[in-house]
Amino acid sequence: MRKKQGTAPAEDAEVNMTPMLDIVFIMLIFFIVTATFVKETGLDVSRPDTEENKPTKPAKTILIQINKDNEIYIQRRIVDIRAVRANIERLRAENPKSAVLIQAEREATTGILVTVMDQARLAHAPVSIAPLQNE
Repeated sequence: MRKKQGTAPAEDAEVNMTPMLDIVFIMLIFFIVTATFVKETGLDVSRPDTEENKPTKPAKTILIQINKDNEIYIQRRIVDIRAVRANIERLRAENPKSAVLIQAEREATTGILVTVMDQARLAHAPVSIAPLQNE
């Protein structure tokens, strides 16, 4: 039997691992370098202190009632139409989160109701209207 020329024996066949190791190390260096420069974006959350989590006193409602004789009552005290805004501002200074609830009888003049609403809005108070319950 004759041997073919140009073929190496199977024992001498080796894979050169040096180029593969070079590529692996270059990729490792690349990922390490790029990972250090990646900055995660997020939201800065400022948590309130435990003292601020104490329950606050509930907002009082400023009750304004208008009866059929067009008399205006604020917190069950009769008030002149010209003093409505000043009284609301005073009560809101005591409790800034308070809202205004206006209760008017059906027989009350609409102009008085609108004037009281305007005065409450000028005092920067949230306004809501409800019918006055007759006793």
